[in-house]
Amino acid sequence: MKRRTLLRAGGAGLALSLSGCAGLVETRAAGIPPVPENRPDGIYYPSHVEGMAPIGTATRGDYAVGLFYSYPHRFWTVTGDDTSLTSIERDDSVHLMASVWDPETGIVLPETGLSLEIVRDGSLVSQETIYPMLSQPMGFHYGANFGLDGDGTYTVRVNVGAVSTRRTGAFADRFADPATIDFPFEYSASTKNEISFEQGGDRVATPGAVEPMSMDMLPDATAPSEAELPGRVLGSSLSNDARLVATALDNPPEGVDGEGPYLAVSARTRYNEMVIPAMGLSGTLTRDGDTVFEGELTRTLDPALGYHYGSTVDQTGDSLTLSVDVQPQVARHEGYETAFGGLQGGMPDVTVRTE
Repeated sequence: MKRRTLLRAGGAGLALSLSGCAGLVETRAAGIPPVPENRPDGIYYPSHVEGMAPIGTATRGDYAVGLFYSYPHRFWTVTGDDTSLTSIERDDSVHLMASVWDPETGIVLPETGLSLEIVRDGSLVSQETIYPMLSQPMGFHYGANFGLDGDGTYTVRVNVGAVSTRRTGAFADRFADPATIDFPFEYSASTKNEISFEQGGDRVATPGAVEPMSMDMLPDATAPSEAELPGRVLGSSLSNDARLVATALDNPPEGVDGEGPYLAVSARTRYNEMVIPAMGLSGTLTRDGDTVFEGELTRTLDPALGYHYGSTVDQTGDSLTLSVDVQPQVARHEGYETAFGGLQGGMPDVTVRTE
């Protein structure tokens, strides 16, 4: 039996300097292109794009879960202000990816906490708490690399934790309990090698992003469009390729303490509008030069607003300054590691003129 280390970012990751991105030394599997040099300080086209194959989907309690696999991936983990590369290890067989969503609305659920156990013939092969992640083709998901004991039949047990963010509206009394789902997984290296693998070509390391993948069995992880957001959309601005869209509601969603207008900020990627969760975000709202609100915007999950950052305010203003106090605490696949704080370091304050 082989038991792999839980949360192994510290052991497998190579620390990266925040002062530059070129000249990176890394461990990688044969056939994987090197990390591009001269990457921009923002979202860029990655060196390659790997497809993925489904293992299965299932619903348990409040959660729908989809499980997928692909070739082992390199990725970057984020802890506070530190961003570290997790390389592909010699015994890595697959990259497992799980998506968790609300089966009623199709809204993807960040911040559930999720772990995987892989069992074969009654013996534990691998066990790991896996990372919340962002990738260009898939958006937000949970993933990690795993070793397997060769071709054969495995059971992958997905343990979904309760959602840790504030929940409002019809979500207020949901996603409070954990759930466990078992997926049978018939693995063969030859079948894995049939998964698509495309080189990036001339676009590599230039600003932009690949198109999101489309799978009938998997909802996308995009944020609501500005036209779909409830309330009055105040405006938007970019901070290190995170687009922050502010909207104001006359009253807060059910489940939010306080009265008066509700300020909500929806964070999404510059390209493809993928949800960006797990930031520390605060705002300063002014009217005629006087501060009318200054404080934290709480991470919140709402069926109409989606995943957002929000707070009640005494009154609306004519100018809103947004400050990212903690960069998104999610791992990134290639193409995102230099954005949203990442290797670039820091996300500048942005100001939205609200009137």
